[in-house]
Amino acid sequence: MRLVTVRSGAGTRAGRVEGDSVVLLGARDLNELLEADDWRTLAGAAGETVPLDMTALAPVVPRPPKIICLGLNYMRHIREMGHEVPDHPTIFAKYTSSLIGPRDEIQMPLVSERMDWEVELAAVIGSPGRNIPIGSALDHVAGYTIMNDISARDWQRRTTQFLQGKTFEHSTPVGPWLVTADELPPGGSGLAVRCEVDGVEMQSDTTAELIFPVAETIAYLSQIFTLVPGDLIATGTPDGVGAGRTPPVFLQPGQTVRTSIEGIGELLNVCSPAH
Repeated sequence: MRLVTVRSGAGTRAGRVEGDSVVLLGARDLNELLEADDWRTLAGAAGETVPLDMTALAPVVPRPPKIICLGLNYMRHIREMGHEVPDHPTIFAKYTSSLIGPRDEIQMPLVSERMDWEVELAAVIGSPGRNIPIGSALDHVAGYTIMNDISARDWQRRTTQFLQGKTFEHSTPVGPWLVTADELPPGGSGLAVRCEVDGVEMQSDTTAELIFPVAETIAYLSQIFTLVPGDLIATGTPDGVGAGRTPPVFLQPGQTVRTSIEGIGELLNVCSPAH
């Protein structure tokens, strides 16, 4: 199934994409849907149908309890950024206010001149767990989506901590939908990931190259905190980011960023004038 959160005049609704239509479900968004023990049954329910091209898509999980991101998880990206290969996952967080929908504008901040793109596979947790064994970790995944981890490199590099460069408001597209785990290879492995800026390919790789795959990442994170339904875990980006180029290249207002992952879909976002 492909599950979405759509905007409406009354707020948001969870929905199921069927062809060119969206079947509206009873939950107000995917967060509420995934909190139900029988969410898979509820996701398959009948409901009012609206045309997909007439809907405004919100971030697929608009209220994730946690947004957990991995850095330095593709070997060539590690090399282009001049880092050592980590012994453990490099993790940082984002805040919900950074999230935007799959067609929304990326808000370019006045205070940064080094906004960069990062296409990433993201896993969405569907059932809670703590101290999860690697062998059963994928049982806790509801499905997968795409995140463009837009990064303000000048702010990111002010200190050794990434967060301040990673969570500017209205800057992180997520979606377009959640593809349930049964529709993709285990762990979302072997999927082609790509990013284009104004039609020029910037990133191209496959999720088979993840240093810390999804199952290992979930097991690791669950030793720190309980993972709960709706948690969003971004798995890192491949090489080809703007900061890794010679000379560096960064996003400009008016440019269009297209990020895609095989079997899931694509995000298409225009960079707004600076705010």
